[in-house]
Amino acid sequence: MLIVGAGIVGAACAREFARQGLSVAVIESGAVGGGATAASMGHLLVVDDEAGGNNPEFALSQRSMRLWQDWLDESAGHAAQVEHGHCGTLWLAADDQELALAGRKQAWYAARGIAAELIDGATLARLEPMLRPGLAGALRVPGDGRVYPPKVAAHWLQGCELISGEVIGLDGQSLSLADGRRLWGGLIVLTAGLASQRWLPPGWLLPKKGQLAITQRSTPRVAHQLVELGYIKKAHLADQDTVSFNVQPRPDGQLLIGSSRQIGRSDAALDRAMLEAMLALACDYLPELAELSLLRCWTGLRPASRDGQPLIGAHPEHPRVWLACGHEGLGITTSLATAELLAQLSLGQSTLLNAAPFSPARLL
Repeated sequence: MLIVGAGIVGAACAREFARQGLSVAVIESGAVGGGATAASMGHLLVVDDEAGGNNPEFALSQRSMRLWQDWLDESAGHAAQVEHGHCGTLWLAADDQELALAGRKQAWYAARGIAAELIDGATLARLEPMLRPGLAGALRVPGDGRVYPPKVAAHWLQGCELISGEVIGLDGQSLSLADGRRLWGGLIVLTAGLASQRWLPPGWLLPKKGQLAITQRSTPRVAHQLVELGYIKKAHLADQDTVSFNVQPRPDGQLLIGSSRQIGRSDAALDRAMLEAMLALACDYLPELAELSLLRCWTGLRPASRDGQPLIGAHPEHPRVWLACGHEGLGITTSLATAELLAQLSLGQSTLLNAAPFSPARLL
């Protein structure tokens, strides 16, 4: 079988199909784990919906977190090889209104058996002394973690054939490469992020550009992934650009800073105004950040689907072609469950998750 794209979702699919006994070749025009994978923060988390109900992203992320843990447990060396850490997440409440939201989220987690602890402002200050004084509290989710995604992709692709080349054509049975080669596969899987749009109906995928920055090593260090409670709401706004506070501690003491979203922007250039707004918000929450130097700033393009849910399933026109794309900012977390679900669908197996919400046919 052929997989187009060697990002983390493509690597997860390659690993899963190889585990099923298939011969797998992965086609990639750039670096393994490049593109959106390299630009991501590598945050592993269960996606919640404090309003309740059956949230497909929650089910997909919860299943994937279990698979992540299974993979980490396979070898004592896996965690170090991909820079995994159980940093946990602190969802920060700036005021009493946000603290009430944190309480609803905690109850939602508890109802589903997920550990989450509501903490007050004094406890928050002890856990993370770099935060500004006066925050109302936070929701602590200890099971969340972080990885370095390019290393994950490279590890999962070990043992698979990697073909360097740019795919310029797809006819449902074969792929045409820019250098004239043609490749045939019993199954073809598109996991090329935004590049997959060229073989999909117009408008199925759109870019959401983000700015990121990383600091020099810092002392004292941040211990948790720190995210403002307004992050999820901002992330799902479809009609405006946004910045959110999101800071992740890296293993060597650096701080990775996000997050911003510019809908429909597909250029790679840094946007000075958005970057400055993002950094100003980060310094508002973590005043000592202003004293640190930035080592690098860069951008990434989140591949979002038209309705916000990933596309996992059969191509609408080509029966041998399957899709695993459109994850926006959740590709790292949900990569393993995406691969598992796609393998089950394409190989005619029973699915552990309800596949209907992710079916590409919903957008027809």
